[in-house]
Amino acid sequence: MSTSARTVLDVIRLHYDGLTPAEKKLADTLLENYPVSGLGSITVTADNAGVSTPTVARMVQKLGYKGYPEFQAHLHQELEATISNPIAKHDRWAAKAPTGHILNRFAEAITENLRESLSGLDTATFDGAADLLKDEKRSIYFVGGRITGALAEYFFTHMQVIRSKTTQISTNRSSWPQYVLNMNAGDVLVIFDIRRYEQEMATLAEAAAAAGVVIILFTDIWVSPVARHASHVFKLRIEAPSAWDSSVVTLFTVEALIEAVQSAAWDKTRRRMDSLEALFERSRLFRRPENTRTPFPPSKNRKAKPQT
Repeated sequence: MSTSARTVLDVIRLHYDGLTPAEKKLADTLLENYPVSGLGSITVTADNAGVSTPTVARMVQKLGYKGYPEFQAHLHQELEATISNPIAKHDRWAAKAPTGHILNRFAEAITENLRESLSGLDTATFDGAADLLKDEKRSIYFVGGRITGALAEYFFTHMQVIRSKTTQISTNRSSWPQYVLNMNAGDVLVIFDIRRYEQEMATLAEAAAAAGVVIILFTDIWVSPVARHASHVFKLRIEAPSAWDSSVVTLFTVEALIEAVQSAAWDKTRRRMDSLEALFERSRLFRRPENTRTPFPPSKNRKAKPQT
């Protein structure tokens, strides 16, 4: 895959093992405060890393860029993409929107998102996350942002049926320290954080990681700052011909994890589901066909009418 189809972060990590010690020192500096650390001049970037200017020039060419200006241009594009608001996103798509029905354009974009995300998804990352979620000795916490909170709730709702010791963290940020207080070393915190990253997420992740909590992160290809504290990172593509980012690939990955966890202990999961269905039946939460129930339970002080 060409460098144009990857983030600079991906390219650096892909080539990291083949770099010289000086180039690795430069790469580490770039990754430490990515992408801001590469936005200065080539001289400033070299000085910050404690390497020579020729080392910078050689490394960016080794990464597949024609030179430092092209390397930096990619960083600028990524930075613009991460901070773009819905109006800016819509204008960018509208300017180059292909002809055809929106359903077709959406289908093409989402299919490409799924294809690219799967090609870059390490199965070891997926299996490692699934193993953590299966381990019932660990408590699992779920949290998301303004939009991704719905994905966190969806994940939590299913996992709550499959296993015990699951908690959805409140959207009230002032209560987050209390959740961290209840976390134990080895517990798992599942975080959803996509571009326009929310500052409190990094603070929560840092505090949880300091307490020995293992973090699973769902983010985008530009990667949330939470990643520096996460053990398992799902970098998923979210672009769509819309003012909004797409959650389709993220939801796909979540549902695959749900299946991996429930199928690993299906007998126990099935017993929990049977018990839950009995509780639903008792509470009459779901509508049943009219000919199978009476509209109200008989009163203790009133005889039920005989069935005819």
